[in-house]
Amino acid sequence: MKVSIITVCFNSAATIEDAIKSILMQDYKDIEYIVIDGGSTDGTLEILAKYQSQIAKCISEPDNGIYDAMNKGIKLATGDIVGILNSDDFYPDKDIIKTVVGVFDNNDDIDCCYGDLEYVAKDNPAKTVRKWGSRSYQEGLFEKGWHPPHPTFFVKKCIFDEYGAFDITYDIGADYELMLRFLKKHRIKSYYVPSVLVKMRTGGKSNKSLWQIVKANMECFHAWKKNGLKISPFIILKKPASKLIQYMKRN
Repeated sequence: MKVSIITVCFNSAATIEDAIKSILMQDYKDIEYIVIDGGSTDGTLEILAKYQSQIAKCISEPDNGIYDAMNKGIKLATGDIVGILNSDDFYPDKDIIKTVVGVFDNNDDIDCCYGDLEYVAKDNPAKTVRKWGSRSYQEGLFEKGWHPPHPTFFVKKCIFDEYGAFDITYDIGADYELMLRFLKKHRIKSYYVPSVLVKMRTGGKSNKSLWQIVKANMECFHAWKKNGLKISPFIILKKPASKLIQYMKRN
């Protein structure tokens, strides 16, 4: 079973090598690694050149944002399973992809899987800031403000082919919209892996400022309407409240 891992980047010289090394150290070897760069000028391309022989496909050109770049990667992917590892993120150990493939091998009826995520300090990835613990999907969870951690979300390529990729009309919330569309609207079958699959540095685009947080939640609300799903406007409050409660429990 081939796994396509996509990393999108733009001026990511400070972090991308950690992402690359975490993929190359994986025990599972049938990995197609795809990198989509937005035309970096900070040394990112020089780092990518060091690993050229181990990167299956690499494109560097202007794009229309992170989700447009992800869609380019998905279009190029030839794997049975697709995962996305952001340039600020990394896999915590060498068995992550082997674990994911094992889940699909042992559960023929599933379309996707996801797990837990750890936030780490931006300048010290060895320091855990908080853990995003997920759970098995059940109807009604999205209404409570829940959703899987997108960096841990592995999906069969045929699901993208059937139901589409990221909606680039969303600036921040396209990952939420995609998971809502797949899990809630089209009811694809999922599997929860109760372990940390990805470590993510703090300081992501959706959490950089209060305005970005508000904008992200407004986009999530719009995603329900766009997919023809009924939802209370209070979802805008429930989503950040869900994260706050989880943070308090973990600390």
